[in-house]
Amino acid sequence: MKKLMTSALCLTLAAPVFAASHEEEASEEVVAQIMALLAEQQCEMDPDDIEVEEDGYDLDDVICAGSGQQDIKLDLDLNEVSRRQE
Repeated sequence: MKKLMTSALCLTLAAPVFAASHEEEASEEVVAQIMALLAEQQCEMDPDDIEVEEDGYDLDDVICAGSGQQDIKLDLDLNEVSRRQE
């Protein structure tokens, strides 16, 4: 019984940590802004590949005309921080 209670207590204490580390999805407004930004650059991607991070957004598998597939990082203000060719 003591092991069961200890396990239950550990899971209860760990739950907020797991919940806090779970990434949120980008809002519809942010997704629309990112997709418009990419369209201006003749790029496209699946909106499901937008990952929310603490310091901005990670755009995976972006396809740009003449440049091929890339990963792009944006800050919270949607300014490009980095771009890496895949």
